[in-house]
Amino acid sequence: MVEKSKVQEILDKIRPMLQRDGGDVELVEVSDEGIVKLKLVGACGSCPMSTMTLKNGIEARLREEVPEIKTVEAV
Repeated sequence: MVEKSKVQEILDKIRPMLQRDGGDVELVEVSDEGIVKLKLVGACGSCPMSTMTLKNGIEARLREEVPEIKTVEAV
């Protein structure tokens, strides 16, 4: 099982990079199956590159530190 507090801790490390570009990320849910649901807000919410940011940036970092995470989804 993935600890929500651990995911939040990692997101707090990533957040300054997103905020530098006028965006941010909110943790919505961490399921028992290892699915993390995030909401991209600010500039990230409407950016055409948001899918790449989510998968290649945020998901990669989360899975690197918490291998139990299966996938990260935007909501």
